[in-house]
Amino acid sequence: MARVKRGTTTHARHKKVLAQSKGFVGRSSTNYRIARERLEKSLQYAYRDRRNKKREFRGLWIQRINAAVREHGLTYSRFIDGLNKAGIEIDRKVLAAIAYDDAASFAEIVKKVQAALG
Repeated sequence: MARVKRGTTTHARHKKVLAQSKGFVGRSSTNYRIARERLEKSLQYAYRDRRNKKREFRGLWIQRINAAVREHGLTYSRFIDGLNKAGIEIDRKVLAAIAYDDAASFAEIVKKVQAALG
C-alpha cells in the first residue's frame, strides 16, 4: 500500500487560516501559528459581540426615544407607560426610527400617549 503524503491538505488548511486572518496586524496575518491563535480569538470576539450588539442598539433606541419625548415634556418611562395604556404596540426600534426621521408622526404618537395618561 502506498503511503499518503499530506502536504496538500496541510497547505490547504494553512491557506484557509491565512485567508481568514487577512487584515490582521503584523505576523498575525502571515505566520500560520500566530494567525491561527489570533483567528481563534477573533472568532470569540465575533461570537460575543453579536450578542452585545443587540444590547447596544436597544440602548441607542431608548436614548433616541427619550430625547424626542423630552421635547414634548415627558420622560421615557412615562412615555412607555402611556404607550401601554393607550394600547399602542410599536417596538423601540420603530419608535426610534420615527422619532429620528419623522417628527410630525412622532408628535401624534405622543399626543395619543398624553391622552391615555390623562
